[in-house]
Amino acid sequence: MLRTALASLAALMTALSADAEQDLAITIYNDDVALVRDVRTIPFEPGRAVVEFENVSAAIVPQTVSLVADDVTVIEQNFDYDLLSPAKLMEKAVGERVRIVRTNPGNGAETSEIAQVLSVNDGAVLRIGERIEVLRDDGLPTRVIFDEVPPNLRARPTLSVDLQTQRADERAAELRYLTHGLSWSADYVGVFDEKAELLDFQGWITLTNQSGTTFPAARTRLVAGNVNLGRGIGQPRAEHAPQRAGTESAPQQTLADYYLYELPQRTTLADRQTKQVGFADASGVPAKKVYRYVADWFRSASEPDGVVIAIEFENSRAARLGIPLPAGVVRMYARDSQEKAQFIGEDQLEHSPAGSRMAFDIGEAFDVTVQPEVVEQSSGSMFRDGFVRMKYVFRNARKTPARVVFEQGSLYYDWELEEASQPGAKRDAFTLQWLVDVPPNGEKTLTFRIDWD
Repeated sequence: MLRTALASLAALMTALSADAEQDLAITIYNDDVALVRDVRTIPFEPGRAVVEFENVSAAIVPQTVSLVADDVTVIEQNFDYDLLSPAKLMEKAVGERVRIVRTNPGNGAETSEIAQVLSVNDGAVLRIGERIEVLRDDGLPTRVIFDEVPPNLRARPTLSVDLQTQRADERAAELRYLTHGLSWSADYVGVFDEKAELLDFQGWITLTNQSGTTFPAARTRLVAGNVNLGRGIGQPRAEHAPQRAGTESAPQQTLADYYLYELPQRTTLADRQTKQVGFADASGVPAKKVYRYVADWFRSASEPDGVVIAIEFENSRAARLGIPLPAGVVRMYARDSQEKAQFIGEDQLEHSPAGSRMAFDIGEAFDVTVQPEVVEQSSGSMFRDGFVRMKYVFRNARKTPARVVFEQGSLYYDWELEEASQPGAKRDAFTLQWLVDVPPNGEKTLTFRIDWD
C-alpha cells in the first residue's frame, strides 16, 4: 500500500492554524452568490507583515476581497487555492529529490533511497541511481518523504494579505468577500382539507454549501429578490405569479427593496452539506379548490379538454399568514378517508409579498371538462370589422357542483362582447372572465359573440 509521509507538516499546520477565533456572518442571495463577513482578532506588529486567513471559501471571487482594520494599509492580496494532497505533493516535486522508504513485509526491515521525480503523468516516474523506476501501488508498504511543503501549496484555501501598520496590538480585522457555492431555496408544504376549506401551510429553507469550505457557527441571512449581477434585469411576467399582488407590509427586515430572512440561531454550514430550516408555519388558513380553464385562442375541438385544478388562499394576516414568501416549489397534500396525507400535485411560486392572493395549479381534472366550438366567424381578418361566435360546453361527471373560472383571451384591438348567455367580466384589456357553475352529473353551455370595430 502506497502511503505518503509529509515531513515537517505538523509544525506548518500549527503555524497556519494560529488564527484567532472567527466571527462569521453570511448573507446568501438567490443567484449562487453570497457575502461573507469574517471578523478575526489579529496580533499586529509595527511595519510590514503578511497575515494569512485560512478557511476562506475555495470559490471566492478574489476581486471582491476587502480587509478593514484600524490603522492598516493593504499592499497586496493573494489567494492560494492549490490544496495539499499526495498527488499535488508529487506534482510539485517534479525535478526535485525525495526519499523513498520501503518496508519488507516479511521482517519489517526498512530500506531508503534518494530518488529524483521525473514525471507524475498517470503515475510517478523516478530516477534512483542509474535506474528508472515507476512508483506503483502494488501492495508493498512504501512511503515518500518530502523535506518540506512547496510554496503556495496549502492545507486549506488561504488568503494572504500583505499589509502595513504603525501599532503593535491586537485588534479586530474584518475580511469581506463575495463567493459562489453557497445557495438557498424555499420549499413549501400545504395540507388541504377540502371539506373544511382549510389549509395547513409550512415553509422550509434549504441551504446548500458547495464552496469547498466549512463555515462554523455563522450568523446567516437570506435575501429574497433578484439581485442584478451585471446581466441586466428584465421584467417578464412570471407564469405562476400571485393572482393579486400584495399590499401588506411585513415584520421581516429589508435590504434596499429585498427581504432579509435571518435564521434564529447561528448554524454551521458544512462543506458539501444540505440542511433545512423552517421559517413559516400556519394552520387553519382559509382556502378553496377551484377549476380553471383558459382559452388562448378561438378554436373548435373534437375532444373535450380537462380543466386545471387549483388551490387558492390569501397570504394575509387576517388569514393567519401574512409574510413575504420567497420563490420556491409548493407541494400540496390532501387527507384521504383514513386521514392520511396524500400528495396531489405541486407548482412553482414566484417571490410574493404579504397580502397576495395565491393560486397553485396542482393538476388536471378528468371528470370536469370543457369542449370549445367556433359556431360562426367572419371571413378575412376578424380583427377588422369582423366577429366570432363561440360555444363552450362544460361537463361535470362529479356528484357535487363544480365552478369553473373560465377566461377567454386573445381579445386584441377594439372589441365588444355581444349576445352572451351569461354576463362576463373584463379581467384586463385582452381577457374576459366568466364563473361557470356546472351542476352535478350535468353540463352547462356558455355562448357569446365578440365584435371588432
